Amino acid sequence: MNILITGGAGFIGNHVVRLFVNKYPQYKIVNLDKLTYAGNLANLKDVEAKPNYKFVKMDICDFEGVMRLMQAEHIDGIIHLAAESHVDRSIKDPFTFAQTNVMGTLSLLQAAKAYWESQPEKYEGKRFYHISTDEVYGALAMTHPEGIEPPYTTKASSGQHHLAYGDQFFTEELKYQPHSPYSAAKASSDHFVRAFHDTFGMPTIVTNCSNNYGPYQFPEKLIPLFINNIRHRKPLPVYGRGENVRDWLYVEDHARAIDTIFHRGKVAETYNIGGFNEWKNIDIVKVLINTVDRLLGRPEGADMDLITYVTDRAGHDLRYAIDSSKLQRELGWEPSLQFEEGIEKTVRWYLDNQAWLDNVTSGKYQDYYRDMYDKR
Repeated sequence: MNILITGGAGFIGNHVVRLFVNKYPQYKIVNLDKLTYAGNLANLKDVEAKPNYKFVKMDICDFEGVMRLMQAEHIDGIIHLAAESHVDRSIKDPFTFAQTNVMGTLSLLQAAKAYWESQPEKYEGKRFYHISTDEVYGALAMTHPEGIEPPYTTKASSGQHHLAYGDQFFTEELKYQPHSPYSAAKASSDHFVRAFHDTFGMPTIVTNCSNNYGPYQFPEKLIPLFINNIRHRKPLPVYGRGENVRDWLYVEDHARAIDTIFHRGKVAETYNIGGFNEWKNIDIVKVLINTVDRLLGRPEGADMDLITYVTDRAGHDLRYAIDSSKLQRELGWEPSLQFEEGIEKTVRWYLDNQAWLDNVTSGKYQDYYRDMYDKR
């Protein structure tokens, strides 16, 4: 197969590209990325020389460019990860989020439709896989059985046990209720993907995933930002009282799920991907402080005084919790790491790769290959 992966220089994307390039040497993997601030080709230095890998600098909103690329590379499948993804940035600049996440997705869909319908086999053997977010579902309440204080263990629809702060979960059947410009843009793109299946018969799949963490995440997100701040003993800004709850998934587990769904998922289906681990933001911060302090040889918890409570984010959803029962039941996927294991691996990676983190926080990473691609 010839597979186009969009946003492959980003956080989740680089793990998916690496997995596919190494696992499927018989595939051609084309990584399309605009290289905005969150795209970093240094994330892929270990695969850039592989014979089955190719990088193309391009904006997914460039319909003509995407069309030419699909024709030149004979693209059979698309794994669409390219997106603006930071909620705070979406609040400040919703236009950019609508442009990239909605119009960019539509550009890809239209290019795929035009190219695949021009082929003798049309949609046979083709696949358009769109990666989305659990934030499209809105928010869940913190409810728990009488007399039991959260977090506690509960069961999802398949019987899978969750570390949970409530007895309700996002399932594939829930209606969308996005609350931020980011989630609204992703919800719209999800609808376009499904509409292209229903209208044109395009073989599409949508997945909605919980919060990812792990190596190579851009340090505007909570976990890498706070690891870096603890390292330099800078303030740790926590929204409100840190009571908001998120379900966390190690990024390599997400990449494995994408691999499974791309190859074995059913066309026109939606699959939720979650880690079965809910944590309050403030509890994550404390785990990070204890872990970083211990690994740096400081007294454990010595940097708790770095916690600084700040005004809450506008429209801040209280709780997200994914029910991945369908994915587990139908395709056999489940997360390999619990949160404590994943956090230990993640903190160690950032501390062992301080040059990468310093290059990103300083902006030097943007010089990597910039001249080479800008001159083309």
